Amino acid sequence: MNMDNYDQKFMAAALEMAKKAFDDGEVPIGAVIVRNGEIVATGRNRREKEKNALLHAEIDAVNNACKALGGWRLWNCELYVTLEPCPMCAGAIINAHLPKVYFGAYDLKNGSCGTVTNLFEMPFTFKPEYRGGLMEEECSQLLKDFFKKLRK
Repeated sequence: MNMDNYDQKFMAAALEMAKKAFDDGEVPIGAVIVRNGEIVATGRNRREKEKNALLHAEIDAVNNACKALGGWRLWNCELYVTLEPCPMCAGAIINAHLPKVYFGAYDLKNGSCGTVTNLFEMPFTFKPEYRGGLMEEECSQLLKDFFKKLRK
């Protein structure tokens, strides 16, 4: 995957959030929302600690961005996330009008940006641009390490 320093910087920040989730005993997925080259919100998987099925990294980041920016339309932002969004998160991205999504690892079981299905290509009122495979190896390895640790 050809990636410039801009994308690498923000995917690395999402990976840092994923590492925080890992350290917390959560499936290591992290996300950041960027506006005008600045991180305006972060998110990470918090399902286990919070006992809440909705607390995926993307949902956490969208929620934090809406609070930080004072509105639900994130039309001038970009999302970087370490794993391809699932159906719920892809729906949240569409509903928040996030125009650009970049993800690391592909999700072979729930990926909704082209792997299992593609909600971003459905005839909804809003269609984000997206690109997968950014820092894919690092993102995949963190997930593999987590599940290896879990099995021990």
